[in-house]
Amino acid sequence: MKTTGKSSGIGGQAVLEGIMMKNQDVYSVGVRRPDGEIEVHLSTYEGIGGKKVKKIPVVRGVVNFVDSLVLGMKCLTFSASFYDEEDDSKPSKADVIMQKVFRDQAEKVVMGITVAFSIVMAVAIFMIFPYFLANYLRSYIVSDSILAVIEGAIRLLLFIGYVLLISLMKDIQRVFRYHGAEHKCINCIETGLELNVENVRISSKRHKRCGTSFMLIVMVISIIFFIFIRVDSPILRVVFRIALVPVIAGVSYEFIRLAGNTDNPLIGILSKPGMWLQSLTTKEPDDQMIEVAIAAVDAVFDWREYQGRPAEEDYIREPEESPEEDPIQAEEEPKEVPEAPAETEPSVEEEAAEAVEEEAAAPDIEEILEAED
Repeated sequence: MKTTGKSSGIGGQAVLEGIMMKNQDVYSVGVRRPDGEIEVHLSTYEGIGGKKVKKIPVVRGVVNFVDSLVLGMKCLTFSASFYDEEDDSKPSKADVIMQKVFRDQAEKVVMGITVAFSIVMAVAIFMIFPYFLANYLRSYIVSDSILAVIEGAIRLLLFIGYVLLISLMKDIQRVFRYHGAEHKCINCIETGLELNVENVRISSKRHKRCGTSFMLIVMVISIIFFIFIRVDSPILRVVFRIALVPVIAGVSYEFIRLAGNTDNPLIGILSKPGMWLQSLTTKEPDDQMIEVAIAAVDAVFDWREYQGRPAEEDYIREPEESPEEDPIQAEEEPKEVPEAPAETEPSVEEEAAEAVEEEAAAPDIEEILEAED
């Protein structure tokens, strides 16, 4: 495959029976509805912070991480709305209270609380809990460096176990297949192939800028940080692990961003573990899933311009301008006009020949008279 030599800059996320694709501040959500039709929702999301903040290294990683959580939750809610079962039950007291207190902002507040709770739980499970497990070995292991490595290994095992556990759910299995379709579409574009079902099907389902790779890099970076940052107080160790989460996320984002924009062999080698880990979170999609992914990409990204191809209208007009049809007809038709008999005058020889033929074809009067006698 011939690559374009540059990152497309688009990213996405698998949702329930669909895919979200984002290009700068514009995003689309393509969902396969229960009736089989594809619905694409197009909107904008500027996120937190300004454009200047998003250009600052490390800081932009933290901002993008929070933005991805908020937008991802919003898109998941949208896709799930197509498959909500009809429920005639009355809203809960909590829903009524939230509606009365926050009115039109109730949905945003609930979304914010959900994201905040998700971050707290993620930090507690994947950052604090491994520390306490590894701390039990402190009476047996003196080296803080070895304890930091053990803590990182526990963190990695917890993450892999979590992924394996949720992959047993039928809905999550389909989400992982849509995740594969998302990667395949981006790889299809970035390798210079025309975006269609056939080309997407043969493209790779692994990508360097995947969130799965990001999570792995977070765990590796955390090991490096905690090897060099040492404190004696157990309370301060916990505080540092919480306080450094944004920094670790920012540094990990910079690596993922670099990996997606370079073909450096060393960066490629460092990206391999994350690519291998994607085998757990990306599965092969079917053609219907690929069609949803293509619809989501087409809504936010001009892949033809990115690849240097002619506009879509040029592809439509191409059969009419094909040198195998129209030019040949255009050359043959004028040649037939001067050959038409009506437009040429007969020569003297041709007139004499016609006269002989007419005379030979005319009835002989003498033979007729003899026949009557």
